[in-house]
Amino acid sequence: MYSTRSRLGTYFDDCGVIGREYWRFSGSDPRFTTDLLGGDNSVLDNNTFYITGPWADRYRSVKNANLILEFLDGQDLSGQFTTAEIAATKGLLKTFIAYELLLNLNLTYENGIRVDVADENNLGPFVSKNDALAAISSMLSSGASDLSSGGSAFPFILSSGFSGFDTPSSFRQFNRAIAARVAAYQGNASAVLSALNESFFSLNGSNLDEGVYYTFSEEQTDFPNPMFITVGGSSAAQARVVQPDFITDAEAGDSRLNKIAQLDGPITLDGLTGDFVVLLYNSNNDPIAIVRNEELILLYAEANITVNPGEAVNALNIIRASANLGPYVGAVDTASLVNEMLNQRRYSLYGEGHRWIDMRRYNKLGELPLDRPADDVWAQFPIPLTENQ
Repeated sequence: MYSTRSRLGTYFDDCGVIGREYWRFSGSDPRFTTDLLGGDNSVLDNNTFYITGPWADRYRSVKNANLILEFLDGQDLSGQFTTAEIAATKGLLKTFIAYELLLNLNLTYENGIRVDVADENNLGPFVSKNDALAAISSMLSSGASDLSSGGSAFPFILSSGFSGFDTPSSFRQFNRAIAARVAAYQGNASAVLSALNESFFSLNGSNLDEGVYYTFSEEQTDFPNPMFITVGGSSAAQARVVQPDFITDAEAGDSRLNKIAQLDGPITLDGLTGDFVVLLYNSNNDPIAIVRNEELILLYAEANITVNPGEAVNALNIIRASANLGPYVGAVDTASLVNEMLNQRRYSLYGEGHRWIDMRRYNKLGELPLDRPADDVWAQFPIPLTENQ
């Protein structure tokens, strides 16, 4: 869907800046280094682009999907589509609805979201974080059931970002991968492992990047990759500057430091100075991951910390080896393994929108660095003023 990619850059900057992965320098909008970082007694505004933009576009995707579902349920389409094709379409739409709702919940967290939004003239109430996660999980399960009845092919063509996941059965594996993420957010280890078992998770798979991606292009009717800024084009007016602790905290030899690049000299904005910038993408056409096997291995490790600590270490060592690091030699109590897991997620999933959420769900936001004396680390965004609560 076109709208699923709109304001993605804002969403990732929200998570990346508050999660202290990087600073977003923008000469045209100081709110990236004031509001998002809590600088100079700033607070998050409920009527500003960093929440109203991604919030509205995620719900726009949900609305579009709901309109199609309503059409499918309200018409006799037996002359145009088979029962299996209709089921496959419903499964895909429900998966997208659940995922879009999850992204908005990631922003507002304990403030909740609306889940029942099928009737735009009679919107359902805001529900709590826990109820929202339960509803998202249920939507994913319903979508998975539809996909199981979806036959061998969709009645439409998916983008190249779904290569390998473009049939109902393979798309269902993507659905289950997102379900594993949701189960982790719920703290349900057994549900994580169950969902992973039905996903494309591969513990010993050589391709950590296997997964589903947003795709981009520079065509007039499409979106360019919103996270790409050239190293040479980075300046105080436009840059994603690496928070220095990402470099100093890294283990020697960690190959994941190739996700950043050093500038010829430091740049400074609003009391923040750095000489490394984010380099996750090499062009405006590069895809952005929705979910990758590397994340699934880390979810498997996380779930096993309390189920089978030895297996958790095994999974973490696979990630460490992929980054040219030696095996984990620390303690194997729960607290130590959680810290190691979070550290591996920090480097493996850098800039992909996870760090802030991970530290928040483990009540570790207080461990994120404050770069200026008056800065704050926010736990959540306010509900947008446009909701007229």
